[in-house]
Amino acid sequence: MQWRRHVTGLAFSLVFVVSYFTNKFVLSVLNFTYPTLFQGWQTFIGAILLIVSGKLGWVEINRITRSAALSWFPGSLLFVGNIYAGSRALSHLDIPFFFTLQNCSHAVSYMIFKVIRREQKTQWLKFISLCLMLLSAINLPFYDPQVDHSSYLWAVCHLACVGAYRVFQVHHKSVSLSDLEQQCINYLFSVLLLAVAAHPTGDLTGALEFPSLQSHTFHCGCCASALLGFLLRLATVKLKSGLSFEHFGVWIFLSKVTAMLLSPFIFSVNSNASSLLCVVVSHVGEALLIYSERDSQV
Repeated sequence: MQWRRHVTGLAFSLVFVVSYFTNKFVLSVLNFTYPTLFQGWQTFIGAILLIVSGKLGWVEINRITRSAALSWFPGSLLFVGNIYAGSRALSHLDIPFFFTLQNCSHAVSYMIFKVIRREQKTQWLKFISLCLMLLSAINLPFYDPQVDHSSYLWAVCHLACVGAYRVFQVHHKSVSLSDLEQQCINYLFSVLLLAVAAHPTGDLTGALEFPSLQSHTFHCGCCASALLGFLLRLATVKLKSGLSFEHFGVWIFLSKVTAMLLSPFIFSVNSNASSLLCVVVSHVGEALLIYSERDSQV
């Protein structure tokens, strides 16, 4: 029924906005800038909740073979790069700026698809939308009132991993894995890789000196971020399975716009007319991309 799709979409938007706000609060307000531990905690809780949900029959997860898990390992590496670099970038970037840069992942995946499929034909509306998103992202650092070059470099790593992961998902045909099974493998590999990286990166020793380590606010924020991250994955899979590619993109777009409009009321956002113009142009480009893909799956 149509109303059920709307309820699912609204639930997804709510979880999306609250999840991003919670992550932003822990990373920026509490200043817990140790992503191997923060993302390691999130993926550890996510793995436990997903496995338990599968055992209880709440979600459908089949037995994952060793060969299937190993064949998905490159995707898991991209997932780890995505969440690690994303945390680094989000800790210093305002949410509207983060989404503006994140939009470039569409351009990354599109260019990789063009090379892999050797396509000669170009949809001009799609090409214009990608150009708008790229130009907005390129110009944003020049107009950001408090530009932090390292955060922009991490954002580039993040969007590259997001774009490459999207391509890997489409072209990984060696074994049949559902979205939740892929996510389960991602969680398990992420816990292992991030745990190994915690000490070499200095996050482990740095976290022991974190001022709010014993704070109830910090504990609640970390628990909420892990739970919301898991719920967001489930909501994404549910929404994706019940809607067309175009309508799924619409709900993602609406969720991002909602988060951007509400973020100045929750966090301190430093912007000017030029940087806001970059944000607006980027998301106009995203809206055009969604419109251009109404008959396409790429």
